[in-house]
Amino acid sequence: MMALSQTLQRMLQKGQGTAVRTLDHLPRLAQHTLAKALNYPYDYPQLDPLIKCMMAAQLKQGNSGFIGADVQRARKAFDLQMQSLKNKSTFVKQVQDVRLPLNSGDLFARHYHPAPGKKRPMLVFYHGGGFVVGSLNSHDEVCRLLAVYAQVQVLSIDYPLAPEASPMQLIQSCEDALAWVYQNKKQFNILKDRISVAGDSAGGNIATVVAQRSADKAYAPQAQLLLYPTVDFKSRHPSFYSYEHGLPLTGTDVDWVTHHYAHTHQVELDDPIISPTYAVQKNLAPAFIVTAGYDLLHDEGQIYAYKLRHHGIAVYYQDYQDQSHGFANLTIVSGQAKKYLMEISKNYRKFWDRQR
Repeated sequence: MMALSQTLQRMLQKGQGTAVRTLDHLPRLAQHTLAKALNYPYDYPQLDPLIKCMMAAQLKQGNSGFIGADVQRARKAFDLQMQSLKNKSTFVKQVQDVRLPLNSGDLFARHYHPAPGKKRPMLVFYHGGGFVVGSLNSHDEVCRLLAVYAQVQVLSIDYPLAPEASPMQLIQSCEDALAWVYQNKKQFNILKDRISVAGDSAGGNIATVVAQRSADKAYAPQAQLLLYPTVDFKSRHPSFYSYEHGLPLTGTDVDWVTHHYAHTHQVELDDPIISPTYAVQKNLAPAFIVTAGYDLLHDEGQIYAYKLRHHGIAVYYQDYQDQSHGFANLTIVSGQAKKYLMEISKNYRKFWDRQR
């Protein structure tokens, strides 16, 4: 096992994607053993051992978290990490980059259609990345899997990032993008009244805020898919203190996101523009909410699901107890993460269909 550990460490340094895919094909017992050999220092007994190995290798290289004071450096590092994990993409029949001429300024987006020429629902997707990093490319595989396994069109929005954009500017752009889709629903051949919003992490926050702000407007979404969303900048729940170290999203990351997104623009932490859990939750679209067991944001996502139910909003809540924050981005290297996102996609479509 020591020889295998050293071989995989060298592979991780040369080409992370190849190494992680090699790890993914090992039996889970071997992955647990390797994580111990790599001296993973945290006691997370039910955590997917593949993630343990990835985190252990990252810590050995002196890396922790993905956001810091230098925003440009963080963006470059995140893009390089996602590129290093890249493998053959899930096939989607039609993928096109488009420009959205919005009142708040032009945005680029990527349109995925699993069955061109046929009417399909539209999912307007906002990528994660702490409002600071991420792009159309970083979440390309996530959108491909959603399109194929939910059998929906996906329009992934390349929204302006913080700290250059304030929360109000960022949210307004994303809301304008939703309104533009509604105005162009015939052009996209969208099934009647079948537009939803979706996002992971920070993107889940954006989808939540956009759904709230548009609730009484013609272009309000008919459903929401929220993957481990951040919805509460003000509070620190038990999961934050349990899982703030040694995982893909750290407590330090959250502090930097808070600085870049809220403090830089002098936004109060309980302002619903950044913390939708404090907004009035009425007349909202049905919500499909996913959390990860080993995620410092776990509790705020779970609490938000309970709040929506309390206000009579239809909610489907699923907790993937062996996963960490960001597992949707691991679908390019992890068979387990891919299985889960395929399952989420299928179940979301069933959930959405039932709400009609």
